[in-house]
Amino acid sequence: MSTILDEILAVKVEQIKAARQLRSENDLWREAVARHDLRGFESAIEDKIAQGKPAVIAEIKKASPSKGVLRENFHPAEIASSYAAGGATCLSVLTDVQFFHGSHDYLRQARAACALPVLRKDFMIDPYQVISARAMGADCILLIVAALETPLMKELESCANELGLDVLVEIHDEAELEEALKLETRLLGINNRNLKTFETSLDNTLRLLPQVPADKRVVTESGIFHKEDVQQMRSHGVDAFLVGEAFMRAEDPGAALTDLFF
Repeated sequence: MSTILDEILAVKVEQIKAARQLRSENDLWREAVARHDLRGFESAIEDKIAQGKPAVIAEIKKASPSKGVLRENFHPAEIASSYAAGGATCLSVLTDVQFFHGSHDYLRQARAACALPVLRKDFMIDPYQVISARAMGADCILLIVAALETPLMKELESCANELGLDVLVEIHDEAELEEALKLETRLLGINNRNLKTFETSLDNTLRLLPQVPADKRVVTESGIFHKEDVQQMRSHGVDAFLVGEAFMRAEDPGAALTDLFF
């Protein structure tokens, strides 16, 4: 596990403790189950692919630990609208404050600005965060195998299922794939970014692909910058993509999405 990941997870533990002091899990649960506005994250991806098109999960991310601030002029609602117009299938919104300059409000603003399903992109280590995700309007959560022991990962998935949330499980290598396959979710994200060096290589997806069961939907994450990257993935049967940085640096993120994928 990388040093930066260790640091992020240690901060998460403290943040969750503080959040519980401000609001009980029971109170948060009541808000979460009172919402009846799930948009169907996985089904949106499947519908788009069934039409013969690539399913793009377009990310709204102001900054990252490895690249710093990606977009100074950052307005989540405008970005979300632009993505929707550009052909995005779903949104991914960073809610981590300290390391990615994210916010719960960014997710709320983005979701209110369009009709796309939204993934809460964060480092989930506690059911409290899963409940919080639904309470703020998320339709899907991310579970990162590198950050979780398998029993906890299963517990978080179970909590998500109870709330109607879809789950995207993220892996980086063979050992993590083995653990991810113990979950029920069909959505399997293969991150092309090395957690230790932060370098990206699409070979990571291509290397792991033959080991993925046919009933899983692979989402390739990170390192998609050129039409050739998209063509290479699609020629290997990978039709779902999570892309952020390439769009965040563009003047018009939605236009950049259209140019890359359509």
